[in-house]
Amino acid sequence: MAPTIPGFGYRRVPVADDVALNVAVAGSGSPIVLLHGFPQTHLMWRHVAADLAADHTVICPDLRGYGASDKPSETDGTAYAKRTMAADIIALAHALGHERFALAGHDRGALVAIRAALDHPEAITHLASLDVLPTLDMWDVMHGTGAAVGFHLYLMAQPPGLPEQMIHATADAFFGHFLDVWTNNPQAIPAEIRAAYLSASRAAVPSIVADYRASAGIDVEHDRADRDAGNQLRMPVTVLQQDWGAALGFDAAALWNAWAPGLRHTTVSCGHFMAEEAPADVVKAIRDLLARC
Repeated sequence: MAPTIPGFGYRRVPVADDVALNVAVAGSGSPIVLLHGFPQTHLMWRHVAADLAADHTVICPDLRGYGASDKPSETDGTAYAKRTMAADIIALAHALGHERFALAGHDRGALVAIRAALDHPEAITHLASLDVLPTLDMWDVMHGTGAAVGFHLYLMAQPPGLPEQMIHATADAFFGHFLDVWTNNPQAIPAEIRAAYLSASRAAVPSIVADYRASAGIDVEHDRADRDAGNQLRMPVTVLQQDWGAALGFDAAALWNAWAPGLRHTTVSCGHFMAEEAPADVVKAIRDLLARC
């Protein structure tokens, strides 16, 4: 049996034509939706979600294309646009009875959360982003030998065919590589959770690649349109990042400030998977965010 978050109930919630999300829900009180990253599922929030559920309604979906959620085929370049994935989250919250809610995302989930907050500011009360830059800035700062850390971004940006074949051929090694090199504390991802991540990713190669391919195309177009129009994140925003900005030669806080006038930017001393490596820090940051007006 696949692992679950203890104390959470599970359901499938339709959010679009032929797309339903696998969702874990627990708690009561003001709602917060937690969006996972790559190569993970909603299970990455297991520690944080359990704490927040003491006084909030906590909603942890698998993103479309990931985990046990539906994985529609990409036909026109929009199925895995962050705008489409963000619309899923708005529909999910509405289906569960929440017109307004707080939103936190890690990695790929943070990109979805940012897009949701830009496209649906009336719905998002607070925004937390964990260890990612907005898509447009990410591509702008990737250059020279420092860009080698993002080799997967370039691989999965290639036209359909070769990336999927290469990753299928060595799926466990490919996805396991990131679980290994992006964590400072391997014990933070125990064997049964790691196995669940690998199994879910192995079954989702085409949709994962489509998600990343969208970030090299249509997602950039959407971000650039917002930047040109002067659109910003007007709700309270918290950004948590590991100490990689200086190492790669850019000021992450300055890049984020251009998008979020109400920004609080904090560096966390851990690896990329901070909700698993430093859950107490993440919980504190989210609780502090939710206390802001």
